[in-house]
Amino acid sequence: MNRTQLKRSSILKMALSGSETMDSVGHGETFLFRAVRIAAVVAFYWFVSITMVFLNNYLLDNRELDAPLFVTFYQCVVTVGLCWLMQLLSRLCPGLIDFPSVKFDAKTSREVLPLSIVFICMITFNNLCLKYVGVAFYTVGRSLSTVFNVLLSYVILKQTTSVQSLLCCGVILGGFWLGVDQEGIAGSLSWSGVFFGVLASAFVSLNAIYTKKVMPAVDGNIWKLSYYNNINACVLFLPLMLVFGELGRLVSFSRLSDFGFWSMMTLGGVFGFAIGYVTGLQIKYTSPLTHNVSGTAKACTQTVIAVVYNSSSKSLLWWTSNMMVLCGSSAYTWVKSLEMKKTPYKVPQDPDKETLLGEKINVGV
Repeated sequence: MNRTQLKRSSILKMALSGSETMDSVGHGETFLFRAVRIAAVVAFYWFVSITMVFLNNYLLDNRELDAPLFVTFYQCVVTVGLCWLMQLLSRLCPGLIDFPSVKFDAKTSREVLPLSIVFICMITFNNLCLKYVGVAFYTVGRSLSTVFNVLLSYVILKQTTSVQSLLCCGVILGGFWLGVDQEGIAGSLSWSGVFFGVLASAFVSLNAIYTKKVMPAVDGNIWKLSYYNNINACVLFLPLMLVFGELGRLVSFSRLSDFGFWSMMTLGGVFGFAIGYVTGLQIKYTSPLTHNVSGTAKACTQTVIAVVYNSSSKSLLWWTSNMMVLCGSSAYTWVKSLEMKKTPYKVPQDPDKETLLGEKINVGV
């Protein structure tokens, strides 16, 4: 067992026991200080995540410019630019900012390419789902990632799942179908949005699998992976925008020289970059389980805000569908956490056959 494997094993064991993590991180600090820090980190995560969803919805709902691929492409460009900026700042302020030094390597880019293809499908379908279903139904529309994790773990990785976990998935599926039914009764159902939501959920799970496969190519560094992933995505999006006619729409867009439009577009990219940082920050100062519970509560709050903001009237069964999805997801995370604590972590001979970690660690959406 090499040092990298030992390090990953020890980090995982610490992460799975929230109290132990807090003891090691907060050794010598007062309880009040740790409580305030955790509250601040969780509040920061909620702010970034909720703002990002509403901002993306605003950008994608632009009636003057129907170009979801371009919006997603531009956010990838912003992410690459921020990676370069963070590298520069880490050299200027090494004690304040820690960011890996990344120089573009064509070989590494080719190794990351399979993940990049899955990645652009994931973020594109995710944005299309948000575009067609709106923020209020977004949580339910994108709720099947946990179910796909279980399905793909069995089909691709040949891993079985406990009965308790399957029951949780059953609750999520029930909530999903009830939500679709209630949206149909209310006359606000978008089958296109539901279709894109299912595809986005599937590619979220595939993204978890392919991320593990390409991690060795970037020395296990998530920021290097983000850098290469987004560079590849920028290149791959160009022919897609041409094929779907978005470049023509962009040329004829009346606000192409509007500073306000580009400011909002750039802000969307900044929040897309920031969500990766705040997600890691929340896991660091709490635990993966707490992060998922926080993400579930955030999704519930996000739904309520969207309903209130749009002055919508929803039925009891519609709210029940949301609670089924959120409770099923939280229960699944709790069950998997208990299962991982009971089973001593062993570094597998084939790293591609690891359990999908977090089986649903939210990415802020």
